[in-house]
Amino acid sequence: MRPSEIKRLYFIIRTLLNYGLDELIPKNRLSWAIRLWRRSLFWMPNKHKDKVLGERLRLALQELGPVWIKFGQMLSTRRDLFPPAIADQLALLQDRVSSFDGNLAKKTIEDALEGPVETWFDDFDITPLASASIAQVHTAVLKENGQAVVLKVIRPDILPVIQADIHLMYRLANMVPLLPDGRRLRPKEVVREYEKTLLDELNLQREAANAIQLRRNFENSPMLYVPEVYPDLCRENVLIMERIYGIPVSDIAALHEQGTNMKLLAERGVQVFFTQVFRDSFFHADMHPGNIFVSREHPDDPQYIGIDCGIVGSLNKEDKRYLAENFIAFFNRDYRKVAELHVDSGWVPPDTNVEDFEFAIRTVCEPIFEKPLAEISFGHVLLNLFNTARRFNMEVQPQLVLLQKTLLYVEGLGRQLYPQLDLWKTAKPFLESWLKSQIGVKAVIRSIKEKAPFWAEKLPELPELVYDSLKQQRRLQSGVERLAEQMKQQQAAQRKANFSLGIGATLFVCASLFYLAGAPVAPWVLMFFGILTWVTGWWQSGKMK
Repeated sequence: MRPSEIKRLYFIIRTLLNYGLDELIPKNRLSWAIRLWRRSLFWMPNKHKDKVLGERLRLALQELGPVWIKFGQMLSTRRDLFPPAIADQLALLQDRVSSFDGNLAKKTIEDALEGPVETWFDDFDITPLASASIAQVHTAVLKENGQAVVLKVIRPDILPVIQADIHLMYRLANMVPLLPDGRRLRPKEVVREYEKTLLDELNLQREAANAIQLRRNFENSPMLYVPEVYPDLCRENVLIMERIYGIPVSDIAALHEQGTNMKLLAERGVQVFFTQVFRDSFFHADMHPGNIFVSREHPDDPQYIGIDCGIVGSLNKEDKRYLAENFIAFFNRDYRKVAELHVDSGWVPPDTNVEDFEFAIRTVCEPIFEKPLAEISFGHVLLNLFNTARRFNMEVQPQLVLLQKTLLYVEGLGRQLYPQLDLWKTAKPFLESWLKSQIGVKAVIRSIKEKAPFWAEKLPELPELVYDSLKQQRRLQSGVERLAEQMKQQQAAQRKANFSLGIGATLFVCASLFYLAGAPVAPWVLMFFGILTWVTGWWQSGKMK
């Protein structure tokens, strides 16, 4: 490790211990080695004994920086895995991270736009509206149209912190393959994917483009609204976007108070996710509650409002098809199909025993069906599936890491909104409809329509392309014939060379026999002709190389 990485690792360990987070390790897992290691670090005591464990965990993650805050945001959606005292504290990481100086944010905006904020905005609020792990948000009014907007500003000097953590993660990833079963986890690929998403999130112009795309995908949709972005005023470290006034999706009391249809809201969350993944191949991959609001209008027909599109994901056609077929097979409890799909996709080795794999999947998944979310422990299901993956050498799929994280968010959100939600009943019709649209006559017609402009463009060139193809085929055929003739000649020359070498060797043997028999002249004559014949064969053989 480099000195900077050792320093960062020391800082991480010191921070975790200074907040007393070693208490999170179950006592029955505290081996003598771990106890000895902890006692040897006597200069790192718990300095926050006056605070509860959940608050200490939140403050530690906040102090460690954006990589750790993102991790805490994901954990905050899993209230089935943590007691409320911890989950409530982690939820504060979604939009209540300590802010930085508003004057510094204003200067950053003015440097980016190359002018005072008053040139473009009225009523700029120096106090941030919200602050998160990567950036913080200020409010203003756009002069050109009087639209209330928010100005998102990247935290200063955040890149070195992220890079230090990423370098450390790569170091640790290099060690993971040395552990039992470590290579199957493909740690380097996972870290590389995480690095890409984090660095992409630092570029707010990319986020602006993502938001514009997502807004276009759900234009006039009753399920999801994406605020308008003003790309002309966006820079790499500044984003200008329409201000929204929705209810945070985590404010369950406010949603009930306005009479929100919670069942429909939960179902639409699932539908929005599957629509993004399968219809659009473009999904919001940071759907923690801090980024999701609910419109105050028409609570009986609730609409989500999505912000912070810095992290998006996509799947190729093959992964989408296999994923949809896997989901359908799961919903139909066709575990044989699930096992075969995993083998066909290459997610497990081709020599996997399908019958054993099918039985293992059945053992894990069968108990979760026909139950509402409130009665399903997805934490235990994921743990059992992980053990199944280990047993059958299933490799981690880096391209699915974002999707898996988003699934956790969606499931956690559904649990909070409507615990009785039947996830399978909501998702199955959508996936069946999508699969039908990918095969059959309709799919063929749609494919023809999509490719018609390309074919129309190439149609005038068709005669020339056919002529060139025939001409090239004739040249290729002529070349093949020449190569065949050359090979024929080489084979004939090789036979001659082999014959000469054989005759030469035979004459050598005969000369030796005559010499042993005492013949005076014959051995030397045979020896001479044997050498001559052998050299001729060797020369012929060399010419062919």
